[in-house]
Amino acid sequence: MYLVATPIGNLGDITDRARQILTDADVIACEDTRSTAKLLTLLGLPSKTLIACHDHNEAHAALGLIERIKQGHSVALVSDAGAPLISDPGYGLVDLARAHDVRVTTLPGPSAVIAALQLSGLPSDRFLFAGFLPAKTTARKQTLRELSAVPATLIFFESPNRLAASLADMEAVLGNRNAAVVRELTKIYEESVRASLSDLVRRYDSQTVKGEIVVVIGPPQEQAPPSGDSLDERISAALAQGLGVRDAAALVAAETGHPRRQVYARALVLAKS
Repeated sequence: MYLVATPIGNLGDITDRARQILTDADVIACEDTRSTAKLLTLLGLPSKTLIACHDHNEAHAALGLIERIKQGHSVALVSDAGAPLISDPGYGLVDLARAHDVRVTTLPGPSAVIAALQLSGLPSDRFLFAGFLPAKTTARKQTLRELSAVPATLIFFESPNRLAASLADMEAVLGNRNAAVVRELTKIYEESVRASLSDLVRRYDSQTVKGEIVVVIGPPQEQAPPSGDSLDERISAALAQGLGVRDAAALVAAETGHPRRQVYARALVLAKS
């Protein structure tokens, strides 16, 4: 079974090896048969057998695909844009293939995660890709709190209609870190905007954007824990902004490097005073 990365923007992004695998494959499993059919038509392969394999049917589709492979068929899995399994279907299929001793290989190609990291200019020696954040603010902030102390650059996918709200939550929970909004990679309107999170919040709060978006956020700054008075001042300032105790504690902990549990305990005291 072959995992084929398909173009993010331009057909020219697809590799010669990927073209050959798609030409030779007996069956092509895909996230959206309509999108893949368009790609195959451009490649001169309009008559290929396509089988839908997406989030809603992957468990069932995987069984049929494994059976086809056991019968000697060659199967290629493609995503709509980018790489299979990376915020796209395929994990269940690969897991089942491994369980049945089916050989799986990948054909590396365009990856929005790596491309955005390269363009951001943010530290690339250590990074964590966290996919899409939750759509609701409460769940989104909770996820950000869980990631706030990770000593690495953070990378997220985001939709245009949630970008402004997500950036605001990122600033509230992670602090005013350096970040980048990278949009429409490899397409004619490709854009990479690098700034602080506060500047990005202001920019995109009043700007309508379209297309596929990646947000890259620099790691927390390493700082010596502040004195007790300085810590109280920071917590009080965060509470004065209207943040709840938990969000204020997460913000101050991310900014100062102080243990979150210790900051939260102090914030509870100050909030009651």
